[in-house]
Amino acid sequence: MAPTKAKSKKKASSKKKSTRNGKSLHRAYSSQITESVERAPSRAMLHAVGFTDKDFKKSQIGIAGTWSMVTPCNMHIDGLSKEAAAGVNAAGGKAVEFNTITISDGISMGTEGMKYSLVSREVIADSIETVVGCEWFDGVLSIGGCDKNMPGCMMALARLNRPSIFIYGGTIMPGILRGKDLDVISVFEAVGAHANGKISDRQLKEIEAKAIPGPGACGGMYTANTMASAIEALGMSLPNSSAQAAISKAKMGDCRAAGAAVMHLIKEGIRPSDIMTKKSFENAITVVNALGGSTNAVLHLLAIAHSMGVKLSIDDFTRVGKKVPVLADLKPSGKYVMQRLIEIGGVMPLMKTLLDEGLLHGDCLTVSGKTLAQNLKSAKSYPKKQDIVRPMSDPINPQGNLVILYGNLAPEGAVAKITGKEGTKFRGKARVFASEEKALQRILDGTVKKGDVIVIRYEGPKGGPGMREMLAPTSAVMGKGLGEDVALITDGRFSGGSHGFVVGHITPEAQVGGPLAIVKNGDPITIDAKKRKINLDIPAKEIKARLAKWKAPKPQYTTGVLAKYANQVSSASHGAVTDADLTF
Repeated sequence: MAPTKAKSKKKASSKKKSTRNGKSLHRAYSSQITESVERAPSRAMLHAVGFTDKDFKKSQIGIAGTWSMVTPCNMHIDGLSKEAAAGVNAAGGKAVEFNTITISDGISMGTEGMKYSLVSREVIADSIETVVGCEWFDGVLSIGGCDKNMPGCMMALARLNRPSIFIYGGTIMPGILRGKDLDVISVFEAVGAHANGKISDRQLKEIEAKAIPGPGACGGMYTANTMASAIEALGMSLPNSSAQAAISKAKMGDCRAAGAAVMHLIKEGIRPSDIMTKKSFENAITVVNALGGSTNAVLHLLAIAHSMGVKLSIDDFTRVGKKVPVLADLKPSGKYVMQRLIEIGGVMPLMKTLLDEGLLHGDCLTVSGKTLAQNLKSAKSYPKKQDIVRPMSDPINPQGNLVILYGNLAPEGAVAKITGKEGTKFRGKARVFASEEKALQRILDGTVKKGDVIVIRYEGPKGGPGMREMLAPTSAVMGKGLGEDVALITDGRFSGGSHGFVVGHITPEAQVGGPLAIVKNGDPITIDAKKRKINLDIPAKEIKARLAKWKAPKPQYTTGVLAKYANQVSSASHGAVTDADLTF
C-alpha cells in the first residue's frame, strides 16, 4: 500500500472502518512489513529493536523527535519523545522513536551559517517523510521546538497524510535581570545599545548571562511561539499545546495525551487532509494576526498548505488580516513574553473570543477528534485585571499586523509586520547593501542615518542562498534608537524577534532580476502600509533601462546542500519550497 493523500471517509460504517481488503485498518501500513512468511526478515529486524510477537498486531506509531544539544530550544525533546511514546504504548499502540536534525537560528544569526536555517526546514520535512514512508508507520507524532523544525515537521505530516499530531516542545522561561523579563532578543538589542554607548561592557555581559535560563523556544511571540499557536489553530495540535512551558507538568501531560489521541485518530480514520483545509488555514492566519505574530508564518503556512495540496496564497493573508485586530501585547513589538500569556490562560481564551466574534471557523475538525468550537466550548475568559490581551473593543491595531505589499519594488509581493506602533507610512532615501553583514557594520558605525531606507539585497532564497533572517540589523537599529527613524527592506526575511518599520520577502528577489536589484543609493522609496504599496519613486523608463543593463551575480555556492537548494527553491511568495512544479 503506497502512501496516499486521498481524503479519509470519516462517515463510513464501523464495519468499513475496521477492515480494508481483509486487513485491519489500524495496521493499514505496518501490515506491509509484519504479515506473511516472506516478511520474516523484517520481523527479525524488529525483534532486535524490542518488538514482541504481540507488538506485530499493534498500530506502529513513529515518534519523530528533534532533540539536539545545539540549541536550548530542543535540548529537552528527547524526554518529551519518551513521554509521547509512553502515551502511545499505554493506549495500545507500539511507539518507535527516531530523530531528525535541528539547527540554531540564535547561534548562527548574522553569520554565513544562517544560510542553512531555512534549508533545514526542507531537510527535516524530507527526513521525516523518508523514515515514515520507509518504515510503514501507521501514524506519526512529531515534536518540534524551534523555528524551522516546526514547519518542517508539519510539511512531512501533510505529505504523508497518515493519522498524526504535532507536539510543541514549549516556550522557555524568561530570564530575569533586576525584575525585568529577558530573552534572546534582549541580547541582540543590547548589542545595538552598546554600540550607541547606552550600556557598558559589564551591562552587556549581565544581559548575555541572564537572558537564556534553560530549555525551550525563544520567549516572545517570535516564530516558534507564533507557529505553535498557528498549528493549534490549524487543528493539528491538542488544545493548549501551544501555551505550555517547555519544562512543565502540563507539557509532559500534553505529550502523553497526544500518544492516546493519535490512536483515536487511527480508530476513526482521521488524517491531516481531513483537518488541514482552506478554512483551517484561515483560522491559523486569524490567530497569528491577533497575536501580532511573526512574518515567517506567511512563509511557513504557504509551505505547509503546498504540502497538503491546499491552495493558499499571500493574498489570503490580506483578505483574512483585514478583519482581524491585533489584541496581544507581546514581544517583540509589545511588553510581554509568552510565559506571561500562559499564566493568564494561554491562547485558548483568545481563540474563544475570536470564535464568538465570528472570526474563526468553528466547524473545522481537529486532532482531538472534535471540532474547534467543541474544543473551545469550555475555555475560560482571561482574568479581568490583565493588560496582556486587549478586548475587541480596544485593540492594539484594528487590522492584522501581517501586511502584504505590492508595487514596482515588489511586483509579486512582499511581507511587512506593521503593528501600528511604528507608523503606517515611511518615505526615505535608499542606502543599499549587498549583504546582511555589510548593512550591520554600517548601522553600528553610524553610517546609517535618520530618514534612510536600508536596502539589503541578494539575501533571498536563491540569492543568499537560504533567505537569512535580518535579526542582527533590525536589532541594531532598535538598539541605536532609530526604530522610528529608518526603514529596512530586503528580499531576505526577518526573525520573529524583529520589529520596527521592516519589509521582507520582496519578490521577485534580486538574484533573479527583481527590481530590488537595480536600486541605487539615494533613490527615493515609499512604503505605505495603509495602501499596501512599496514603490521606488523614479520614472518607469529609468527602472526599465536599469533592468536591461543588470546582470545576475555568480552563485555563491556551486556544490553541496546550499547549491542544491538554490537550484530547486521556489519564490518566497510561494513558500520557498523545493518541490514546487516538479516535472519528470
